[in-house]
Amino acid sequence: MGQKINQLKRRRAARKELAELFERASGVVVVHYSCESFYDRQDGSSPRVTSIAVRNMDTGQTKSFSIHQMAEKKKIASDQIVEQFGDLEKRMLNEFFEYAKTHQRSQWLHWNMRDINYGFAALEHRCQVLGGTSVEIPEENRHDLSRILISLYGVGYTGHPRLESLMAKNKITSRDFLVGADEAKAFENGEYVKLHQSTLRKVDVLANIAERAENGTLKTNATWWEIHGGTIAAVGEWLREHWIISVISAIGTVGSAIYKFIP
Repeated sequence: MGQKINQLKRRRAARKELAELFERASGVVVVHYSCESFYDRQDGSSPRVTSIAVRNMDTGQTKSFSIHQMAEKKKIASDQIVEQFGDLEKRMLNEFFEYAKTHQRSQWLHWNMRDINYGFAALEHRCQVLGGTSVEIPEENRHDLSRILISLYGVGYTGHPRLESLMAKNKITSRDFLVGADEAKAFENGEYVKLHQSTLRKVDVLANIAERAENGTLKTNATWWEIHGGTIAAVGEWLREHWIISVISAIGTVGSAIYKFIP
């Protein structure tokens, strides 16, 4: 019982978190990045970053930072990128963190960017390894959409991998979207533009999913009972949230009381 009550609390907190993000959407950025595979790295080195995208939740305006853009600025041919990857990556990360420095008060919505393997800490570490200058985005300003959705709908709300599964269920186009294995292959083949396009697509997808979750139109595998914690207390919560039913109920109560006094 205690676990289900906690689930109700997490759901309320997640709904509040998401609602507040959309209330101040102009100050919210959706962020995602692509990188070298972080699996099977026998030398222990951190994965190289290829592109980062940030999208304003309100306007949809998107800014990107990528290896091939840095190469173009430096007049470096695409077949020479590998030889100068470190310098290009450093320049890209420096530009990103310059942006982050001016947006530290913004709210950052992301998908699983939680640790040194893949996350804000990974970007900071990679920048420092290359001798660049990073800044730390305050933890209280980071919002993990993947965890928000689990709190809202329960752990079994969709299949794995969750992002691709959600896209299919909600008929969100996968154009330019690369899954993990395809990203790794694109990196190995030096297809940096393709990785960049995928990163841009993913911030659009995350914003789309977040909006549907906030307005109640996101399709999931979760039942009403699962979403609300599977308790009788959920019924009371649902009635409080759906004011029309509450009003009808109140009218019915008043009507019954008046009827008793009618001779």
